[in-house]
Formats: sequence, structure tokens, C-alpha cells
Amino acid sequence: MNLIEELRWRGMLQDMMPGTEEQLQKEMTTAYIGFDPTAESLHIGSLVPILLLVHLQKAGHKPLALVGGATGMVGDPSFKAEERKMLDLDTLAKNVAGIKAQLERFLDFDPAKTNAAEMVNNFDWFKNITFLDFIRDTGKHITVNYMMSKDSVKKRLEGDNGMSFTEFTYQLIQGYDFYHLYTAKNCKLQMGGSDQWGNIVTGTELIRRKVQGEAFAFTCPLIKKADGTKFGKTESGTVWLDASRTSPYMFYQFWLNTTDVDAESYIKIFTFMEQREVEELIAQHRLAPEQRQLQKRLAQEVTVFIHGQEAYDFAVQASEMLFKNDTAALLVSLTEEQLLDVLTGVPQVEVPLADLQAGKDIVSLLAETGIFPSKGEARKMVQGGGVSMNKTKIEGIDKVINTEALLRDKYILFQKGKKNYYLLKAI
Repeated sequence: MNLIEELRWRGMLQDMMPGTEEQLQKEMTTAYIGFDPTAESLHIGSLVPILLLVHLQKAGHKPLALVGGATGMVGDPSFKAEERKMLDLDTLAKNVAGIKAQLERFLDFDPAKTNAAEMVNNFDWFKNITFLDFIRDTGKHITVNYMMSKDSVKKRLEGDNGMSFTEFTYQLIQGYDFYHLYTAKNCKLQMGGSDQWGNIVTGTELIRRKVQGEAFAFTCPLIKKADGTKFGKTESGTVWLDASRTSPYMFYQFWLNTTDVDAESYIKIFTFMEQREVEELIAQHRLAPEQRQLQKRLAQEVTVFIHGQEAYDFAVQASEMLFKNDTAALLVSLTEEQLLDVLTGVPQVEVPLADLQAGKDIVSLLAETGIFPSKGEARKMVQGGGVSMNKTKIEGIDKVINTEALLRDKYILFQKGKKNYYLLKAI
């Protein structure tokens, strides 16, 4: 199937200008997507644009990834309730460099290939254009009526906060990006999220009016959860592509905890699995949803794509650690950061380090830290074999706990029964 057919069955196609599919079938086409440099890292909300570029390149076309060093100084107002905070040049440069490094992991930039990916930064061409040059050479081609007809502008003008002139010009600035890439790099196609449709078609209109050229566009739907909550957000915040901001383990957990309904659509959008395999997997999952085959495969595919096989393998091991008894060696090998990452949400209790240096009998330790309400209950559970320390069962009530039990010189993981965990911290 061709690129458009591929994206259509995956649910990654919403609006499309007439002639776009024919253009993609006619010749190798250069296309671009813009990325907002609001942070040093992209987040999973940026995954769909990244995947669009990857699909485009796999289909033999040439992708351009535009990082908006100039437009980032303005902030895209599309469907936002209020004006964004403007970034200074140093912050923008830092963010652009971080995003560029990430994108280079997903696209093939080998210059020997005719469809090699390229990075472009619109600050490179805007920095030499004066305000008077812009309004004279570009602004005159697009009417205010045309710009105000866009839904993204209408909603802001009808809201309580209005819209600044700075934001109003964003549409024209993004349109100029398309015009510049059309004339400088023969870029004939722009892609983006459905909220970008108004800005994108302004670019095609500018190309038509300034140089009588023909350009094309399509958008993908904005990803939403079936329950209406925002995609890419968790209780702990945004899910980033940078491992230092969102660990591979937490990244894996995000996809693993996807609902059945969402997993059926996400497996098509966020993986490169073939249609037949996806349909078979969905059918198998529906027969035994309790096995969560769909979520496991989704988490595997996306984690490997973003963080690599090794990070995925660790995430799986770490995920199983709390549910299997033979993971003591893995627990001991974890760094403090990994340990706390894996044990996110596990209740923490504290004990004076001096108590462990002197040695503390297990029953007293469990009762005094509140893991058990009394020594009697602690004694009974230990005698019954229901208490484990660092994933190893405690054999008797005469066990003395000292600093040798500490993980990373600070923590001990206790388990009572099958599912109740406590992380003891020596202070």
C-alpha cells in the first residue's frame, strides 16, 4: 500500500488537500513537520509527528524536521486559551540542540541517500529578515480577513484573553516557513496535527500567491484517550522521550497501563507492525484480555523504538520484580535512582541508622516502623513465612537486621503477604 493508504488504516490521517496522494505517488516528495522548541526534550505528544516523518522516509520520500527557533520566540496560539511564555535566545538554542539530537535517533540522515532526512531551523532564515521586509514582501499577500477566518484565531478572539498581535502573526510566519522550504529545498508537502490545518494551508496559499506554485498538505488527528483525559499525561506529569526526564521503566509502564480500548488504536499509530499482525493480535487479545497481550506488545514496540532493546529488557525485569520471588539479585543490582523509580508508589517508612548499626531484631523493627501494628502480628506473620526482606523470605523471628541488609546503604524492601510492600529508609 502507498503512504496515504498506510496512514489511513493506522488512523493517522484527518484532513488532506486535493492532489496530495497523487503527488506522493508521482515522485519522491520532500515534506516537513515543525517541532516547537519549548523544552530540551520532546514528549510523547510529539511521537506522531516523528512517526509521520519515519513513515514518509520508509515510503521513499525525503523528510525535513523543522525546529522552530524563530517561531518558538512567538509561541503557536492555535487552540490555546492564553498566550505562551516567550523564550530567550539562550534557552531556545539549548532546546533546539536537544530536540535535534533526539530526532537524529529516529530518522536516517545519511547524506549519501537521495531521501536523507535533514534538520532545518527557521531562525536561520528569519534572523536576516527585517520587519518592514516581511510585511512588504509577505504580509501583503495574505488578507486579514483570510487570517481571521481560521478556527484557531476565531476561538481566541471570542475568548476572555483575546489575542496579541504577536500571536496573530504566527500563522503568517509559519506560512512563510513553508514558502521558504518550497523555494529553497523544493519542499511540496507539509504535515502536522489537525490543530495546525489553518497554519498549514496559509503556507500553501502563500506559495500560490507569491510564486504561483502548487503545494500540498495533510494532517493527522490529535491523539486522545477514550475516557476523554489528555494523552501523554500521568499523575506524575508529562511523559518525555528523554530518559533523564522520564525513565525507560516509567515510559514502559505508561504504555503497559493503557486501557484495552486505547491499546487497540495505539498499536496501529505508535508501532510499525504490519496490518495483518495487528489485526491478529487484537483478535487474540479480545479472546483473553486478562493476559494483556496487546498492552505488552505495545509497550515493547514503543520502548524499544525510543530507548532501545537493553532499556526495554530492564523495564520488563523491573516490572516483574515485585511479582516474582526470584528477583533478589536484580534488586541488589539497581542504582538508587532505578530502585526509587521501580518502587514509585510503594509506602516508605523510616528507621534511625543507629538502630541498624547496633542491630535490630526483625519483630521489633517491623512493629516500630509501623509495617505491622504490633509485635504480636509481626511475630505471627514471620513465623508463618509471610515476610520477605529484599525479595528473600525471612526464616525465623530471631533474625537480626543490620546495615548489611541495606540496598545502596540506605534502603530495605519489605514484603508482607503477596502484594503489600514497604520501603524502609535508614536516616
